[in-house]
Amino acid sequence: MPHQIKWLGHAACMIKTQSGKVVLIDPWITGNPACPVKKEELNQADLILVTHDHFDHMGSDIPDLVKATGATIIAQPELCGALQKAGVGSENVINGMGMNIGGTVEAAGLKVIMTQAFHSGTAGEAVGYIIILEDGKTVYHAGDTGIFASMELLGKIYPIDLALLPIGSVFVMDPVQAAFSLTLLKPRVVVPIHYGTFPILVQDGAGFAELAGEKAPEVQVEVLKPGEEIEL
Repeated sequence: MPHQIKWLGHAACMIKTQSGKVVLIDPWITGNPACPVKKEELNQADLILVTHDHFDHMGSDIPDLVKATGATIIAQPELCGALQKAGVGSENVINGMGMNIGGTVEAAGLKVIMTQAFHSGTAGEAVGYIIILEDGKTVYHAGDTGIFASMELLGKIYPIDLALLPIGSVFVMDPVQAAFSLTLLKPRVVVPIHYGTFPILVQDGAGFAELAGEKAPEVQVEVLKPGEEIEL
């Protein structure tokens, strides 16, 4: 059985592994105009990964999602502290206090590596994640970020099967930067995210797909609609 990765709109993504483990990343559900599901429909989650505390990533649903699913939160310490103040128990926080950039944790049979991201945040640094699935396949969620040179190191240390990359510009990489980042990361497959949600952002993935084909023709580009998924 393959792994399934579903785009829930904006930066929100869901990974269902071949063994049935469910990972939610940046589950901004309520208030997300691009999200095709309601929080009540997300009744299974083993891990919830949060990249930073901006409203369009952390949202307001995480305490309810944890209560409904018993999921473990993975985030950096300051953000974990904010979530604990919002009602998430320490027993539902990885290590009881979170983790930090460069660290690796094992949870729900998966490995999660916290990576740097170049972006702002009010509760600690913004981050990205590399998730190593049960069979060794890797998923990289870049979070909100501009392009950075050490993306090349990430791709060398953790060969990436699937990259989930923001392309919306203004607050994150634009399609030109995101396409060039493929020459650094060298993923097998890329799915563009963080676009089309608001008028200020890049509105579709077609331009990115064209640029990616020019810069990194060996990378498979999958432009999804919110609610669609790919298999890995």
